[in-house]
Amino acid sequence: MAEADIDDLIEVIEKESNIENIPKSLPMMPVRDIVVFTDMLLPLFVGREKSIKAMEECMDYDRYIFLTAQKDAEVEKPGIEDVYEVGTVGRVQKMIKLPDGRIKALVQGIVTAKAVSYVKKRSFFKVVIEILEEHDPEEMDIAVEALMRNVKENSEKLLALKGELSGDIGDLLSHIDSPGKLADLVASNLHLRVEDAQELLEIKETAERLKKVNDLLAKELALSTVQAKIQTDVKDEISKNQRDYYLREQVKAIHRELGESDEKLAELKEFRAKIKKCKLPKEGEQEAVKQLKRLEQMHSDSSEASVVRTYLDTIVELPWSRSTKDVLDIVRARDVLDRNHFGLEKIKERILEYLSVRKLNPKKKGQIICFVGPPGVGKTSLGQAIAKSMKRKFHRVSLGGIRDEAEIRGHRRTYIGSMPGRILQGLRQCGTNNPVFMLDEIDKLGNDFRGDPSSALLEALDPEQNYEFSDHYLNIPFDLSNVMFILTANIADTIPSALLDRMEVIRIPGYTPQEKMEIARTHLLPRKLRDNGLIRRSIKISSNAMESIVTEHTLEAGLRELERKLDTICRKIARKIAEGKKGKFTITRQNLTQYLGPPHYLTELDQEESQVGLATGLAWTEVGGETLYIEVSLFPGKGELMVTGQIGEIMQESARAALTYTKSNQERLGIDKDAFDNHDIHIHVPAGAIPKDGPSAGIAMVTALVSAFCGRKVNNKVGMTGEVSLRGRVLPIGGLKEKALGALRAGIKHVIIPEKNKKDLYDIPKNIKSKLKFTCVRDVNQVLEIALEEIPKSEIPDQETKQA
Repeated sequence: MAEADIDDLIEVIEKESNIENIPKSLPMMPVRDIVVFTDMLLPLFVGREKSIKAMEECMDYDRYIFLTAQKDAEVEKPGIEDVYEVGTVGRVQKMIKLPDGRIKALVQGIVTAKAVSYVKKRSFFKVVIEILEEHDPEEMDIAVEALMRNVKENSEKLLALKGELSGDIGDLLSHIDSPGKLADLVASNLHLRVEDAQELLEIKETAERLKKVNDLLAKELALSTVQAKIQTDVKDEISKNQRDYYLREQVKAIHRELGESDEKLAELKEFRAKIKKCKLPKEGEQEAVKQLKRLEQMHSDSSEASVVRTYLDTIVELPWSRSTKDVLDIVRARDVLDRNHFGLEKIKERILEYLSVRKLNPKKKGQIICFVGPPGVGKTSLGQAIAKSMKRKFHRVSLGGIRDEAEIRGHRRTYIGSMPGRILQGLRQCGTNNPVFMLDEIDKLGNDFRGDPSSALLEALDPEQNYEFSDHYLNIPFDLSNVMFILTANIADTIPSALLDRMEVIRIPGYTPQEKMEIARTHLLPRKLRDNGLIRRSIKISSNAMESIVTEHTLEAGLRELERKLDTICRKIARKIAEGKKGKFTITRQNLTQYLGPPHYLTELDQEESQVGLATGLAWTEVGGETLYIEVSLFPGKGELMVTGQIGEIMQESARAALTYTKSNQERLGIDKDAFDNHDIHIHVPAGAIPKDGPSAGIAMVTALVSAFCGRKVNNKVGMTGEVSLRGRVLPIGGLKEKALGALRAGIKHVIIPEKNKKDLYDIPKNIKSKLKFTCVRDVNQVLEIALEEIPKSEIPDQETKQA
């Protein structure tokens, strides 16, 4: 660079702008991740709407604009509190509009200023500014000159470490004699954090600012020195590794000349024998031999050799041709299922049918079975019983919460630590290619940016495709057609339709109280006695006590809580025996509270008597069927509807449809014509902390509304389920068997169901139908006739007191 050019550049840097020409109010533009210093020439890409408008507006202010840094760069639409008050007045030197609507501008910092007040905030920020004057030392003493020289020398050292030092830059630094200009020039090139740079900008004493810059520069120089040393050490280490490699190769050559074998040759020989023994398919054998040759050419301590070695271990340990021989004795299988599970006759029949077909046609492609039911009904143990009856290995994989497709298909071999998917890992652990493979919690699969695991399962679970299942890690087709896949889920609604289409869904709704009592006597209690070191004759639980445990201390579709209660009783008795007490311990209904405390569930307390505005609906949840109480209360108002209880959009729509039906039929229902105009309506579903949703609470909401407006009580022994249309038709629902069990547990005697669900009564056991009366209805009028109790006309309260 010529001397004249340097003088021109210095003149630009040291040029004092005529601050009198800067307007007192300017458009303001927040900038992210940078603080603009005076004399700093900065290219900007402007894309935010307010910033674009501010940039366009600055043309009317002689191209001056106020630039201030954002406190948080992540804020997309910064407000007044999101930017610093102190910034820099800049002048736009060049501006170009890009085709995508953004603006590319070249801006030079002129002078530091402070935003005093905001004139405009909507379309863009416009601020009144106050120019902040710098305070230079009255005379350049020795301390300031030494500080400037130190900053210049450290700057040159830093640039030299980074390989960016040139003679032109040295000349540029030597010609600057203003401490403020030097501080701003160095600070603008240090890549400081926004907080540190803003602190520098707000310092008006130039000597103090230069001292702060010197401290930051010294820190950066120390970091760069350590970084350069690390890079030098890495290069030396690489050179040392290369030297060691050559020496090792020479040692190996000497060993070969002497006829001696090393560990690597023994390892390669072992891999060859295993590849031959495991009877790989042709494509797999070719890939294994190829990888073995690669391993032979690698250094045994290299990271890539470790990856290839792990891959070969996986190949030779997979059960390509190893399988267990099925024992398809149908009578024995029936005995195993009966011994481990009480009831569940339909499920047992389907399992025995599957085994019978396998016995007659072993080559038939198996159907994928999916057990759907509440927790604790025995889904996993059924899979174990199937494996036991066939004498196959059993493996269980929990899919709950899995979001990464690689968990199913495996990780690609592009990094250290990659591994096959859960399916091949399970087969590797089993050691056979025909286990009973249970995929648990299939309804709780997730998906995100890493892929969709349910889509990856489509290939594995499709009998037409899984004979060539491709795992990303293995990259060789593996035959899964011999695997018996059994899936479990709490609800089928969240299983993707494409995956559900490949399964045969077998529903396990839960157990009746009588079934639970029998299971407790024959299965749970003997197991708990063994677990707690007790003998059968040391404890006796009466029938009344067992009934109380089932109905008053547990309320679930499954058996887990019942098992825990029996475990609690056995533990307390074990303690008494350990303390020296003898004799036979008898548990009765009267002394049961000594072991389990007071009853937790008293179903008759939920509705001790029939009430106005309180209807009992039936819901189907992940844990089985439950009662769902709908409460309606009226109070003076203007006809507004309020719905509470953390219910979802579907139930909110049911509430609005129920209200519309009630309004449109108020005259026929005997509701005063002004009742809706003079009252606000509050519909509440208790247990507000539990989210609730579903399309089966419509008729219960209509019944509660009509009851509240007419003052007629709703029969507390009547439960109902069904959606309602605006015309009053009762629409079909799902999960009738589960809801019936829930009604029975809650003490309901009469259940109202839609006419179109009459076919589902076939699946409900006779012992349930004998204890519940089912009435099929087509429209809401039939529901109201059954559910609402008749009261004398003289007892009907007026509209102002109905909600009391």
